Amino acid sequence: MSDWRPRLIASDMDGTLLRWDDTVSDATVAELERWRADGVPVVLATGRPPRWMRRIREVLGHGTAVCCNGAVLLDLERFEIIAEEPLQPDVLESVTTELRRRRPDTWFAVEYGLEFRHEPIYRPRWDVDAPGVAEASLDELVAQPVAKLLARHETLPRDEFVALVEDVVGDRATVTHSSTDALAEISAPGVTKASGLATVAARYGVGPEDVVVFGDMPNDIAAFEWVRAAGGRAVAMAHAHPDLMAVATDVTGTNDDDGVAAFLAAL
Repeated sequence: MSDWRPRLIASDMDGTLLRWDDTVSDATVAELERWRADGVPVVLATGRPPRWMRRIREVLGHGTAVCCNGAVLLDLERFEIIAEEPLQPDVLESVTTELRRRRPDTWFAVEYGLEFRHEPIYRPRWDVDAPGVAEASLDELVAQPVAKLLARHETLPRDEFVALVEDVVGDRATVTHSSTDALAEISAPGVTKASGLATVAARYGVGPEDVVVFGDMPNDIAAFEWVRAAGGRAVAMAHAHPDLMAVATDVTGTNDDDGVAAFLAAL
């Protein structure tokens, strides 16, 4: 595959495109702009909600971003949500009820549009006082469709808690995780970064065989499997989660070593 070149570049953000200080290096920006100038679209595929995409617009303010692990497509230039695949209230209610029954000390939050709502006892790790962030009761959280349901546990090990959530959810929704904490991310059935990227790629007339995807965590697995099965490139960062490494076609340097830019420059 030495002469292979992508027709679309897709990258996760945290731990992949972004360095640990939450910035994108000048070298990475320059490399992405070089490909974009050559007609290759760059698509961000992230677990982040749209409200966390404002800063990246200042650096890469073009194209479509796949947010909330595939549930939301965001036009970065206009900063408009152009598509959503929501999790419905009946599923929200049944999943939260069963999780709360199995582990009463499980706390919940939801993402929708540019809003974040969490139970009073839920402890957000970021932007606690930011616009769009507010407390709400569990009944209020599950009363409307949402892009993503977050379930958090403060004491269980991450993998044990995620396995519990997967057991409770079954085929009613999609469960993944991208944090070092015991935080499970729950989306509508079939909604993953792969489904979001497939929609965006189709709009460009590009198939998975011509896509390169970069990532570092289990919420990137579906996207890796999507491109790998078709002959595309699934590139794990050097520090990536072992489960993601297992489905990668390639490995590049760490995010602090500009691994994304280094891999693209070598093509």
